Amino acid sequence: MANLVIVESPSKAAAIKKYLGSNYKVIASKGHVRDLPKSSLSVDIENGFEAHYINIRGKGDLIREIRKEAKAAKKIFLAPDPDREGEAIAWHLAGALNMDPAKMLRVSFNEITPDVVRAAIKEPRAIDMNLVNAQQTRRIWDRVVGYKLSPYLWKSVKNGLSAGRVQSVAARIIVDREEEIRAFRPEEYWTIDAHLGNGEGKEFAVRFYGNAEGKIKLSCEQEATDVLNAVKNAPFLVTSVKRATRQKLPAPPFTTSTMQQEASRKLGFQSQRIMRVAQELYEGINVGPENGGVLGLITYMRTDSLRVSAEAQNAARELISEKYGAEYCPAKPRVYKTRANAQDAHEAIRPSHIDLEPAKVHKYLTVDQYRLYKLIWERFVASQMQSASLNTLNVELESAGYLFRAGGYSVAFPGYMAVYEESEDEETRADAISEQKDVRIPDLNEGEHVEMRDVEPNRHFTEPPARYTEASLIKFLDEKGIGRPSTYNTIITTIVTRNYVVRDGKSLVPTPLGEVTTKLMKENFSDIVDYTFTAHMEDQLDEIEKGNVEMLDVLNDFWRGFSKELDRAETTIGKGSFELPLEETDIICEKCGAKMVVKNGRYGKFAACPNYPNCKNTKPLEEKKEEEAEKTEKPPVVVADFKCELCGSDMVQRTGRYGTFFACSRYPACHFTKQKTKELDVPCPKCGSKILIKSGRSKTVFYSCEKYPTCDFSSWDMPVNEKCPDCGNLLFRKKGKALLVCHEKNCGYRRETEELPAEESAE
Repeated sequence: MANLVIVESPSKAAAIKKYLGSNYKVIASKGHVRDLPKSSLSVDIENGFEAHYINIRGKGDLIREIRKEAKAAKKIFLAPDPDREGEAIAWHLAGALNMDPAKMLRVSFNEITPDVVRAAIKEPRAIDMNLVNAQQTRRIWDRVVGYKLSPYLWKSVKNGLSAGRVQSVAARIIVDREEEIRAFRPEEYWTIDAHLGNGEGKEFAVRFYGNAEGKIKLSCEQEATDVLNAVKNAPFLVTSVKRATRQKLPAPPFTTSTMQQEASRKLGFQSQRIMRVAQELYEGINVGPENGGVLGLITYMRTDSLRVSAEAQNAARELISEKYGAEYCPAKPRVYKTRANAQDAHEAIRPSHIDLEPAKVHKYLTVDQYRLYKLIWERFVASQMQSASLNTLNVELESAGYLFRAGGYSVAFPGYMAVYEESEDEETRADAISEQKDVRIPDLNEGEHVEMRDVEPNRHFTEPPARYTEASLIKFLDEKGIGRPSTYNTIITTIVTRNYVVRDGKSLVPTPLGEVTTKLMKENFSDIVDYTFTAHMEDQLDEIEKGNVEMLDVLNDFWRGFSKELDRAETTIGKGSFELPLEETDIICEKCGAKMVVKNGRYGKFAACPNYPNCKNTKPLEEKKEEEAEKTEKPPVVVADFKCELCGSDMVQRTGRYGTFFACSRYPACHFTKQKTKELDVPCPKCGSKILIKSGRSKTVFYSCEKYPTCDFSSWDMPVNEKCPDCGNLLFRKKGKALLVCHEKNCGYRRETEELPAEESAE
């Protein structure tokens, strides 16, 4: 009788099965198995916020399979991810299995490696109800806020809208920034650069600073001209030369938040893509027999902690000494302090095997996996390296009573910079004082006179604050304590999907719908979109997790305030002006001469007179006339969420003889293409990776491993999530037939089945 281990994902199941051996059977729940139904509130507020959970639609067969395996198992280990959500999945699994959660064996893995997995199985624990209650509180909050607020949006703005506890705050942040940009009035200012030379003929530049009393801002041309005229024929005297050496410390290893920020800035990945790839690296990838087969390459990717195990520190220090030299390894391991309100259950994000350098596993990883793994590996190694040593030079010169300055640095010893340098977002760069690197200033001495070769005035205007990017929004949310790093991806995806925000390149821009909805929320539900209030709610979840407060007390406190806002909104919600701006057409109403506008009806969009009800003229939105058909604009270019693997440019969607594919936007200068694919929810029978649905000639569908050609699995028949009863290999559905056959050629198992759904499409 084997032991049963239940994890979340099939790819993690394959790795863990390999480590535990034949005495263990490992199956995947594929995420949550129970949740609140979508059709109703399903939270009894009057009776202690009792939540009514049901089995998720479509998971009935999976739950029956898990129950069957559980009945036959000697022991049952619940092993979803090691966080609140994973703890809740374990609790729901116990409920779905009709078992007492208090008697279930819970195990969690900070990294998917043989030693960690085997050690965790030896020391199971009980389900942590504090973690479960923290997750339940968040789920109930989100459900109550969404279901209670959304009807007010329907009444005031339009049907189909939804409000959310954190998504509404995120939308407000972006709307507030847009209002700042609109209210911004540029101010003129001037700079003056003097180009100087010493007696040896070496030229260098200095910039106007002010005078002995301090910095002077030149706000108009006349002020700049006055300085210019004063110094044109005056000598420049060196008044100060300061040389120094300073140490530049490495950045700490990644947390979830900093990983998302850095991958967004350096790799151009969206948060959803970052977390998906990080999950793949954590759960396990076949990196070849020479590297140990299926391994989890990074530690758990949802963490606020900067803590690193002593074993990982020592392994990093050994690698640094061997690969870069002893001078690159500090005398003591570097320890980084985790901030006060962070959850410290897991280590920082780091490689599980420091010896698996990115180059060693490159051929086994997808492009996205390799780029993110390389970023994580380099960041962690650099975090344990010696500081960089910089030679700094700052000079000050006086002319006609005015001061000019120049400064910069050169690298004396690269230290950690030999491996990695942290990037900055646009706003940080704009706010920072410019610092010139590798400055070229000749040897100067105080009291020395230098020759003025040229002086150049430049006119500038102050810039408005930059729009938020995903990286800068995540940074803001993290600093304010709004949401948690594990939820940032969902928050951003939600506000974009619901059309409160659109992407403009890397920038996040509010839509008219987002602005109107935010205005309504600020006027009627100010607490829900208040930064401090939302951050306090997150702190309350942390306190529940620590066991310091009770779930019911927190929910009751929230409801007392929120219900009052709902009562007030009943009387005030119709008084504000929350109309969406109308979209004008070029069609002129023949009855009153007004420009018609676009309206939505039960059969789609139509043109209507804006003077309704005085003029009730409507008409369908006509297609372009025949004579304009030849000039019809091409469909909008669809830009992929990944970059060209050869030149880094955008990839755009194209259509060819074999269906849809992505091509480099620089074609024909760059010929790189990538086939458009969909994923099949079945693990590859050879390596456990994802199976992709692809189009062949004449758009014929076939199935192939995402690691092709490293893994050569491909098939015209569709794999299904069912094992052969004779040999245990995957079953395949024969193309065009209601017949299941075993993947193993020597087995011969085949079974007729009821008619299955139409085959998947690669489009």
